[in-house]
Amino acid sequence: MLGKLKEDVLKANIKLKESGLVILTWGNVSGIDRENNLVVIKPSGIDYDSIKVDHMVVVDIDGKVVEGSLSPSSDIPTHLEIYRNFPCVEGIVHTHSTYATAWAQAGRSIPAMGTTHADHFYGDIPCTRKLTPEEIENEYELNTGKVIIETFRKINASSMPGVIVNDHGPFTWGKNADDAVLNAIILEEVAKMAILTHSIAGNDIIDKYLLDKHYSRKHGHEAYYGQKKEKDHE
Repeated sequence: MLGKLKEDVLKANIKLKESGLVILTWGNVSGIDRENNLVVIKPSGIDYDSIKVDHMVVVDIDGKVVEGSLSPSSDIPTHLEIYRNFPCVEGIVHTHSTYATAWAQAGRSIPAMGTTHADHFYGDIPCTRKLTPEEIENEYELNTGKVIIETFRKINASSMPGVIVNDHGPFTWGKNADDAVLNAIILEEVAKMAILTHSIAGNDIIDKYLLDKHYSRKHGHEAYYGQKKEKDHE
């Protein structure tokens, strides 16, 4: 079942480890088959060095395991809540990468301070509010997903493919599992740049018109960065 998606999710998990964003078992990647509403995710607590395609766990959109002998990542309720609410998302990554997690532990959104950030995230990468004791005690992982959705009530998940959860760490997403890993790598790098910039110049954020220019040249109908696809030449 879902052989290609399992392979893609496995490769994305390995890429995440190779990127240096995770150590030990501190992270996970999932991907969704939207046609069948089935999600493939890394199993809970399995070391990245020993992970295999047969270890991948398939769950339905309600979290019921439909294939796999191992337990899915404990973060699966968070992933599912994002999939249920963001139709544009087809892959999700969670890490505890150092610089992004530092912003999360400070309870601060990652400010857009330059063009590297603006090329990929349209504005400050938001930090959620803190979860309440009741939200932590009851259905903690599901409520983590819910607070992410709450944070994005007025934010487009396509133009802001990531979030940091207060006191926890980052989640990113994309058009597939590999794209979500790419966004996790970029988020960590701009988080690092923001910390360094803030230490030098304080909260010296990017001008809105420069943010608009750099985001629009890579995204949307007027994007011109990179090479045109073959069909554009026909």
